[in-house]
Amino acid sequence: MTASFIPCCRKPDQHMNRTKLLCFSLFFWWLILMLPAATAKAEGIRINSVSLVAVGENYEISVDSEISLNPTLEQALEKGIVLYFVFKFSLVDVRWYWLDEEIVRGKYRVGLRYYALTRQYHLNHGSFSQSFNTLNEALQVMGRLHDFTLTVKSELKRDIDYIASLRIWLDLTRMPKPFQVEALGSSRWDLSSDKLEWRMKLPTPEQPFQMKGQ
Repeated sequence: MTASFIPCCRKPDQHMNRTKLLCFSLFFWWLILMLPAATAKAEGIRINSVSLVAVGENYEISVDSEISLNPTLEQALEKGIVLYFVFKFSLVDVRWYWLDEEIVRGKYRVGLRYYALTRQYHLNHGSFSQSFNTLNEALQVMGRLHDFTLTVKSELKRDIDYIASLRIWLDLTRMPKPFQVEALGSSRWDLSSDKLEWRMKLPTPEQPFQMKGQ
């Protein structure tokens, strides 16, 4: 009597199912790991565009930016804390033979506040005040600075290149002292755009300056 042995093999379908399950598991954990990074990118300040125009003897700047708050700052608003944001622009004459000189400067500060009684958000800048029903609406308006007049500090020359810079940030120095102490060294309170720098000549009424941001 002759005995025969038949090798035992796994079914192809079973092997394929295990491979698919493994791939799905790896993809699932990859999504979990990437989720905090995606959330972090959504929080912050992004400058989309900048324009500079000549109006008579003066210059006006307009800025289009996106501002998003993290949960810590949203909770501060709900507690009645006013968040002050600063837009700062400067034009510097870089001189190889002497110290650099800031010849044009613009600093715009706006406050964002939430009133629990009316459930509205308010933007305040000097005599300017505006109310919104949602935080997103208030942030959209706050991120757009239109026709802000700059301060000319020194004589300007149209035929030379200047170094321009622009930055937007949350001004922690205007917050109550206890919150300033809490904010020290904490990334949850650090909200700022990258500092944009570029070389430019002064714009003319016929040729305004325009640039895309980040």
